[in-house]
Amino acid sequence: MKKIILILFLSFIFVLSIHTQTDKSFYQSDLPFRKIDVGEEITYVVKYLFISIGEIKLKVTHREITNNDTVYSAIAYIDSYEGLPFVNLHQIYETKFNSRQIPFFFRGTIIDKDTTFTEYSFNYKNKKIHILKGSRSKNEIWTDSTAALDREYLDGLSLFYYARMRTGRKASYNTPVFINEKGEKTVIRCYDKPEPIEIDAVDYKINCVYLDGETEFKGIFGLTGYFEGWFSNDEHAVPIYAKMSVIIGNITVELKEWKKKNWTPPQFRN
Repeated sequence: MKKIILILFLSFIFVLSIHTQTDKSFYQSDLPFRKIDVGEEITYVVKYLFISIGEIKLKVTHREITNNDTVYSAIAYIDSYEGLPFVNLHQIYETKFNSRQIPFFFRGTIIDKDTTFTEYSFNYKNKKIHILKGSRSKNEIWTDSTAALDREYLDGLSLFYYARMRTGRKASYNTPVFINEKGEKTVIRCYDKPEPIEIDAVDYKINCVYLDGETEFKGIFGLTGYFEGWFSNDEHAVPIYAKMSVIIGNITVELKEWKKKNWTPPQFRN
């Protein structure tokens, strides 16, 4: 129970798109137009059995041109609400990825009495992933190793943005993901039919597109594999609502507020 917010976040960022053939589909370029906005800040409330237990906040903080490619920096904060008897969780995830959402760097930080971290540095030239794990509180390194970079992987957070950029097109993807210090795979299915979604933050039905999928591995602390999500049916593809199953039961993640220039959730019209 204590790790429930981590389950939710890792589940939520797996909510993506579909066209399952070979890894070639992972890199298809004939996608609907989607954009990543620097300065975007979107916040979600996490609910378990209709009880609000925490929030997820995601920010796109920076964009730069490196080696003729656009590189984005993004960060996610996961925090449980104070006063809950079964959870006290505070975590930060960071990523840097290119215009195809392929990462160069990932860091996960778990804030506690002993604050720990995990870092992956993806070196495509040398075909290596540098893995660094340790304690920030004690200034200790526990793991300093490398893994083979035999393909282009996503990390846990770049996967979230990869999903957004591919919504609105009926297709499927086999997406290689580097997680738990090894390569895994997530199957993503997305659909092009608009669907109405209602949330507490908006007084009308939002025009969304739907996607679902599953991981082919057991995620951290019990992610069972299947997930569903609804993204705004526009060029921003903002995640609006998500459902998934974890080891303790069914979870929902719902858009609560946003700071995003020139954007409001698109209204669904019959």
